Formats: sequence, structure tokens, C-alpha cells
Amino acid sequence: MAHLHITSWVLALVLVGLVTTFYRSEKKKAAKISHMILRVLYLVILFSGGWLFASYANYEVLLFIKVLAGIWVIASMELVSIKLKKSEPAGTWWLSLTVAAIVAIILGWGFLPLGILPA
Repeated sequence: MAHLHITSWVLALVLVGLVTTFYRSEKKKAAKISHMILRVLYLVILFSGGWLFASYANYEVLLFIKVLAGIWVIASMELVSIKLKKSEPAGTWWLSLTVAAIVAIILGWGFLPLGILPA
């Protein structure tokens, strides 16, 4: 399930880039299709993340912080996309997305048991 989770959020980050590119170049139809695919990926991320959350035997405080950071990443991705769709400035949400993604990745790979870094 970890592979599905990692694959889905990597694809989501790539799609945010595509949605950004399409909205900025005024390709509304491609942007809308990409945005809808991104929203489906949100569901996959939430499902796989919930599965991983339920698979932990001991619920640590860092795990709850990781879940909140993951939800923060999804909210930031959506708000960046919405702001770009409305042709409004999205700089604050880009900063929010960057900070949330860094926090989630550091917690997921660095401190939690299913991470890749040695404990």
C-alpha cells in the first residue's frame, strides 16, 4: 500500500504542475481535465494514506502530525489550482504547499517506521 500512496502523491504533484501550466497558458479544457484527474488522485491518496494509518500498531504523535500535513498538502494543491483557475494570485498557497510537502516528506521518510531512512 505504501507504493500506491507514494506513486499517487508523486503523480498528484506532477499534475499540479500540469494544471498550473495549462491554466497559465489559457488551455481551459486541458486544465479542467487535468484538474479532475488530480481530484481523483486526492481520493487515492486519502484511501492509501488511511490504509497506512490503520496499519500502524502504535499510534505515535508524529503519525498524527503526518496525517495533518498530508491533508494540508492536498488542501494546498486544490487551492493553488482554484486560484489559478480564477486567475488570482496563488503565491501564498504555493508557499503553503511547499512547506506542507516538505514537512510530510520529512516525517514520512525520516521519522516514521515505514520510511526509507534508518531509524
